[in-house]
Amino acid sequence: MSAQPWFKDWFNSPYYHRLYANRDEKEAAGFIDGLLEYLQPGPGSRMVDVACGRGRHSVYLNAKGFDVTGIDLSPDSISFAKNFENDHLHFYQHDMRQPFWTRYFGYAFNFFTSFGYFNSWREHQNAIRTMTRCLVPDGWLVIDYLNTPYWEDHFVPKMEREQDGILFHVHKRMDRGHFYKKIVIEDGKVPHPIVFREQVAKFSLEDFEKMLSLQQMQIREVFGDYQLGSYQPKESPRMVIIAENMANK
Repeated sequence: MSAQPWFKDWFNSPYYHRLYANRDEKEAAGFIDGLLEYLQPGPGSRMVDVACGRGRHSVYLNAKGFDVTGIDLSPDSISFAKNFENDHLHFYQHDMRQPFWTRYFGYAFNFFTSFGYFNSWREHQNAIRTMTRCLVPDGWLVIDYLNTPYWEDHFVPKMEREQDGILFHVHKRMDRGHFYKKIVIEDGKVPHPIVFREQVAKFSLEDFEKMLSLQQMQIREVFGDYQLGSYQPKESPRMVIIAENMANK
């Protein structure tokens, strides 16, 4: 393992995609359909999928008739996603902490807790700034994040999963500010166990309100699950934040 940030190793690893291969595609499509019904974007609207991974959600949005750009830090994920490019679907390797296109997109999406990975508040604020400044005035940002109180109450310290003949041992812990995972991988093709780590910040709705307000964003709605149910601070598994760009208003 290198000394670079954990997410550069883990998200660029084929083991990451194997561990999370069983994500519910039908639920994800239903979630995106619900967001589109709520947001009502016009045909051909420009959208950016921030931390797009291998591009599955970007591809889905593009199939709905939108002009979509996906960005992600992982070179291997972007290389894979580029296989699906067309005249209205493009992918770029890019660090969300760095500025991207300014005032170009009507909609920005950050799906499935693809945020909260950095070591400092400033880095997180830089990522929020990237997402918001790429929006046109009146543009919309959707951040789909875990709901900290719910996952504190439903914390499971250990789990095991077998996927494609590979055994994953996942050890979890938490402190006041973060959730942590240690992933120990037993692959018969590799002589020794492989270890990766994850960490995600325990951001509250108030934290997001502060970060977004600094970028002239106004939260318009918060949903609590992928069916767009109402947000309940202790009972909702998700915190789906929909904010409008109020710059120049």
